[in-house]
Amino acid sequence: MNYKIHNWQDISNDFSESILLGNGASIGIDSSFNYSSLKDHACSNGLLNQSVNSLFDYFETSDFELILRLVWQATKVNEALALTDNATTTAYDHIRTCLIKAVQEIHPPHNSIEDQIPAITNFLSPFKTILSLNYDLTLYWVMMYANEQVRKLSRGTEFKDCMIKGRFRSDWQTLRGPLRGTKAALVFYPHGSLVLARHIAQQEVKLALTEVKLNASTPNDLLDYIKKSWLSGDYVPLFVSEGTSAQKVKAIENSHYLSIVYREVIPLIGKNLTIFGWGFGESDIHILKKLKESSVERIAVSVYQNDQSYCIRAAQMIRSHIGKDIKITFFDSESNGCWNKPIGSSIHKPSTT
Repeated sequence: MNYKIHNWQDISNDFSESILLGNGASIGIDSSFNYSSLKDHACSNGLLNQSVNSLFDYFETSDFELILRLVWQATKVNEALALTDNATTTAYDHIRTCLIKAVQEIHPPHNSIEDQIPAITNFLSPFKTILSLNYDLTLYWVMMYANEQVRKLSRGTEFKDCMIKGRFRSDWQTLRGPLRGTKAALVFYPHGSLVLARHIAQQEVKLALTEVKLNASTPNDLLDYIKKSWLSGDYVPLFVSEGTSAQKVKAIENSHYLSIVYREVIPLIGKNLTIFGWGFGESDIHILKKLKESSVERIAVSVYQNDQSYCIRAAQMIRSHIGKDIKITFFDSESNGCWNKPIGSSIHKPSTT
């Protein structure tokens, strides 16, 4: 059977509670995000030396964040005990440098994607909860743009990541109400983000503080600020970029923020869910299993270029891991008003005053 592929505008009114964004969303913004993994990128570009590569093999993982954190903790223990261990320090410096170079080579600058941000803001504004499995900065840049428009116009959707003064609010549900805008959308990163980090004291913080602003003369302040924070040696990134589903769950459980998003936020997504740009890969099967704990009844799934084999796989995965009675609707990821595809005059133009 062939599944019907709808235009987003024809079904959007029925799906406004929650949205889950996968890597296809980032690829739709910039093709540089179309990579297999950060580790593969580092290896194919000769960034990792053999001794550090052996650490990935030893711990049976491809997760940059995990290896960096393990070696970082080892260097801090050595410092506390006044132990001289040049090999560990050298390995940490090398892994950190490789990660920064990999992110720098992959991540597009703000000014190369800023023309797409108003359309993405329009697309995301109706949702109450936004979950992004991507660790890049594009969604954060959208939040910054949207909230600036709210400050100027005193209306529109206010985006909140539930971080107050750089710390996550465990009582996140109390933040549902808007402060300045017409409504509020809560944003979460189930697999972490470049804007999140672990401090030397194991505190989890948001590096993108309010004083880091983007303007025409300094469009990449945010990315530069994050890289400088990593280079300081006081922070390591908090994101789960690679690994099997079991490995990702283990990493999630090791984080206060990620575990709350996983255990509390996902089960409370509401009765309808939109999935955009997600491949339903085996490495993310834990997300589907956790969605089974929610009250979701209807799911809209984006489809690229009428890929019926993808529709079949997505439907099978949803019914197998979430529920057989879920009503599934497919929509064209490139249809009018979807993600970064504008609807002409309905885009919120930046104020010129």
